[in-house]
Amino acid sequence: MKRREFASLAGAAVMLPAAVRGQAMPVIGFLHSGTEEQNVQRVAAFRKALATAGFVEGKNVSIEFRWAGGRNERLAELAAELIEKKVAVIATLSSTPAAVVAKKATESVPIYFLIADPPVELGLVASLNRPGGNATGLVTLAVELVPKRLELLHQLTPKASTLALIVNPQHPSAKAVTAAHRQASASLGAQSQVIEAASDAEIEAAYAALKPGTALLIGTDPTFFARRAKFVALSARHAVPTMFDSIETARQGGLLSYGADIIALWERAAANIARILKGAKPADLPVEQATKFLFAVNMNTAKGLGLEIPSSLRFTADEVID
Repeated sequence: MKRREFASLAGAAVMLPAAVRGQAMPVIGFLHSGTEEQNVQRVAAFRKALATAGFVEGKNVSIEFRWAGGRNERLAELAAELIEKKVAVIATLSSTPAAVVAKKATESVPIYFLIADPPVELGLVASLNRPGGNATGLVTLAVELVPKRLELLHQLTPKASTLALIVNPQHPSAKAVTAAHRQASASLGAQSQVIEAASDAEIEAAYAALKPGTALLIGTDPTFFARRAKFVALSARHAVPTMFDSIETARQGGLLSYGADIIALWERAAANIARILKGAKPADLPVEQATKFLFAVNMNTAKGLGLEIPSSLRFTADEVID
């Protein structure tokens, strides 16, 4: 090798990120409580944003995916597998249970989360501005959005005497979401009906237990997202006007959805994970809060339920699905 070539290569090595030096290819550990099949678009956006930030899977970064398939009890085992592989960072996107488990599993491996729940209360960070440990990430404000979701649902179904909520009692923010739902329902002059469900059988039983004249909100939960087709089908079968948290669900037949632009947030997460791979420390990266929220209305579903969408909702919707 010529001396000039050697000097050039040596200089390039010095420019490599600290997290990358010393290993042929850094590994991102991806931990999620749902399934790969239900997150195809999100994962594609994540990979694309990683590439934009300079990390192309299979070339200069590897991703080890671990999906719990709706069985949160498997998360601890899967997290241990990732730590054993000495991953450079653990990503827990749109999965609060995965974030909590990862934090319990390690105080040294960097963790980047995207959750809908208060990270300080969950023990993930010391504060939003100064995370202070090995975790940081993005927050989508599930509890704070409950009043807005019910308000939009109530505008469409003003005669609904009951506003119901199906919530997974195992979710870390279940109690807070339930309290927010009861308070918001009362402010709208409606009764609150809260039904806890986690399994398929419990979800089906929840629909059977809904009171007549009910409009329904589905609580934020990754296992619920994985079952979104089931919720859409049950809402149609029982003729229940239903509000969801993700625009993907509205596109698949859900009546209404209001929530953060999740695809954009997975892209933002990828960009920040790239920063960690380049040497940034989670303790120095403030927790960010979602600022863009999308409201979607499915006109076909409304027609099937015999509902007419008010012009006020159509005009304010970010997406009207025909």
